[in-house]
Amino acid sequence: MLDQWWAPKPWKAETKSMNFTEGGRWLYAMVGPEGEKHWSVADYKKINPSKSFTALDGFSDENGVVSSEMPRSEWENNFNETGSNTTVDITISFEKLEDLEKLIEMGFKEGFTMGMENLDELLPTLK
Repeated sequence: MLDQWWAPKPWKAETKSMNFTEGGRWLYAMVGPEGEKHWSVADYKKINPSKSFTALDGFSDENGVVSSEMPRSEWENNFNETGSNTTVDITISFEKLEDLEKLIEMGFKEGFTMGMENLDELLPTLK
């Protein structure tokens, strides 16, 4: 399901491997309209099933070797059920302000917003 919404259109996400366990890893590529691939990894630190998970995310190569040139960020994802709805709260933390600024310059804010819009479109089709 992640591959269906994670990337901003016209890009798509492509999972190479996924081990959703504490200490596990998701290795994936953002694939552009010309077929170019930008690889990333998410290393799962803490998982509370159906409640939350925390992961350290960053750019990598196709084998999951983390880039030393790009910053990593910690994602804390919390799921709160209210009636028949679930609210997703995402907090993204960076080691230093410059790391956040670098990703914003690359278009992270716009891309992440587009990905969330993809999720809004996908969820009603799953019922």
